[in-house]
Amino acid sequence: MANETTELEALLMQRSLTDPELLAAAETAADYRILPDATVIKIGGQSVIDRGRAAVYPLVEEIVAARKSHKLMIGTGAGTRARHLYSIAAALNLPAGVLSQLGASVADQNAEMLGQLLAKHGISHVSNAGLSAVPLFLAEVNAVVFAGMPPYGLWMPPAPEGVIPPYRTDAGCFLVAEQFGCKAMIYVKDENGLYDANPKTAKDAKFIARISVDEMKARGLHDSILEFPMLDLLKAARHVREVQVVNGLVPGNLTRALAGEHVGTIITAA
Repeated sequence: MANETTELEALLMQRSLTDPELLAAAETAADYRILPDATVIKIGGQSVIDRGRAAVYPLVEEIVAARKSHKLMIGTGAGTRARHLYSIAAALNLPAGVLSQLGASVADQNAEMLGQLLAKHGISHVSNAGLSAVPLFLAEVNAVVFAGMPPYGLWMPPAPEGVIPPYRTDAGCFLVAEQFGCKAMIYVKDENGLYDANPKTAKDAKFIARISVDEMKARGLHDSILEFPMLDLLKAARHVREVQVVNGLVPGNLTRALAGEHVGTIITAA
């Protein structure tokens, strides 16, 4: 191990950071999982939070019960208000970085509201700067709430087309799960999972229980339930090699998924 470390250090001092030999040496370095017992849950903005009390209150009760036996990092989506802001900003010809900031503000509003609903149970909302305190929150109360938008802001990588930020809350929550080395990533939506067509408009849409990223892309389903760039992140991930999509409007689905049951759709990296 000492020789490998010395070799990697030497390469880092002498080579370009894109040098193939350096990258290969870095790839062999051991990974450390920071929070291997935690699960990241993404609560959809448009699919859940925008529906108000009828959708949110039962999920709050489920989260409070689940945290007795699970460590939960709860990310929030942005939803309809962000889409409205995107439409105005795009019409004003503002860049993706500005739209990213606007979307982040809405995701943060949703996190603040969810945090207030969970406050009496000791579950807090933390900002991006407060993520360093997440281990303490998990050790004390087994749960914490954060806004799911990744903090790229003006540094948002531009999309191939248009100005809508490509990395939004699905991607942001996944990145948190991957970087902390969490054990699972669950997306709470308003559908039972992935279908081969939009189930809201196609009555004959067929449910898909399990599928890989490559299969989704081959079938043209890569932008149907989760943000497209998030699938590329999953494909490249070291720790979180599959994600689960469940219908949060069905009571008990989240609890079952946390217990390891195959609820909804599982999307795998390979």
